[in-house]
Amino acid sequence: MDTRKTLGAWGEDIAAAHMESLGWRIVDRNWRYSRVGEVDIVALAPGSSRGTLVFCEVKAKSGQGYGQPLEAITVAKLRRLHRLACAWMATHDLHFDHVRIDAIGVLAEQGKPPVITHAEGVRL
Repeated sequence: MDTRKTLGAWGEDIAAAHMESLGWRIVDRNWRYSRVGEVDIVALAPGSSRGTLVFCEVKAKSGQGYGQPLEAITVAKLRRLHRLACAWMATHDLHFDHVRIDAIGVLAEQGKPPVITHAEGVRL
């Protein structure tokens, strides 16, 4: 098994569990759209009556040798995530008060508990 894929899947599980522990409701995971790409997590943030729908990119790293996990999210990835969010909403007949893109970084250094960083409302 590819170690990066294993770390990535583990990071997504940690991020989803973290979100759920804060009252979020996971709506979809690993949603793939054609050749555009994949959304790691689609979730409803706690709050308003129709809620805030959040498309979340998760980056997990096993060390800081190449920077923090969130530093790995490029402008190109954010653009792709925006296109994916539009495609997800077009294929699901659901309506929300707000929609945004978040990013969650999971740093998993050996012998330490994972460090979770949640950036809300990531913009280009």
